[in-house]
Amino acid sequence: MDLSTQYLGLKLKNPIIIGSSGLSSNVEKIKALEKNNAGAIVLKSIFEEQILQEAYREKIEYGIPEAYDYINQYSQAMSLDRFLQLIEDARKNVKIPIIGSINATAKGKWVEFAKKMESAGAHAIELNIGILPSDINKTCSEVEKTHLEILEEVRKTIKIPIAVKISNYMSGLANLVKQISWSKTADAIVMFNRFYNPDIDIDKMDVTVAKVLSDAEDLMPSLRWIALLADKFKQTQFVGSTAIYTGEDVIKQILVGADAVQVVSSIYKHGPEFINTILSKMKDWMKAKNFNNLNDFRGKLSFSNIKNPNVYERIQFMRYYGTLE
Repeated sequence: MDLSTQYLGLKLKNPIIIGSSGLSSNVEKIKALEKNNAGAIVLKSIFEEQILQEAYREKIEYGIPEAYDYINQYSQAMSLDRFLQLIEDARKNVKIPIIGSINATAKGKWVEFAKKMESAGAHAIELNIGILPSDINKTCSEVEKTHLEILEEVRKTIKIPIAVKISNYMSGLANLVKQISWSKTADAIVMFNRFYNPDIDIDKMDVTVAKVLSDAEDLMPSLRWIALLADKFKQTQFVGSTAIYTGEDVIKQILVGADAVQVVSSIYKHGPEFINTILSKMKDWMKAKNFNNLNDFRGKLSFSNIKNPNVYERIQFMRYYGTLE
């Protein structure tokens, strides 16, 4: 039973990619994930904001422009050095692909980080572009343009493959995917990033953090969009992310056209060993269906390959709720 797949020009022994998180924050964790048959690792992200915020706090404390400039440069070097060392150490200790990760909201000096990650040995870069379209003065076109500008800047800077992780908070999501694919600035699109969400504590009358891990129903948005778009842009790879908990979830993603999946929450809940449980379920299902490899069933239930493709475009519940009283 061949579970291997190609992703970002790399051969993965299976489609299970450990998504950017604390699961990949040090070499020992990464070694444990490889031991339990992870296909690839996306390292814990470095954020463009974290360095700037550190520097900004120091500016407030010192109030001296020269000190601010020095601390700003020092903070950037130290934060980046730790991340670069993780890339180098991971490459020395494991054989599976190591993908660097940057969380970005706008183009800027942080683009230089991508080049240093490439030099440190990253097999590829994942850009997690997290833009909440909450600015009432920005049009959807301006938000989409920011994605393309970031990708263009990074593409000019590095030669290794680029994946972009995007949000489904887009009024023109399909068009954005078209622009990314046609521009050839990204080799893969990861659907979707998971935002921090606020909650309200009504007793303390305070804003708190909503739960971090995904729920099973969070799988559906990526299934819909990969089904709709993957076979329209064959030059671009698609990865399902968020709420990939079981072998069944991975099978669903591949059936709609995904090249791979990113797994995080299920590993937090069950440990690295759970990767093998996912893979075993996939093998059992493939054996029962007489599939020998992933390409035997990849995309079989995509928009273009089912009898009634409008099921992926329907957004009203009339059919399901019409008989309820």
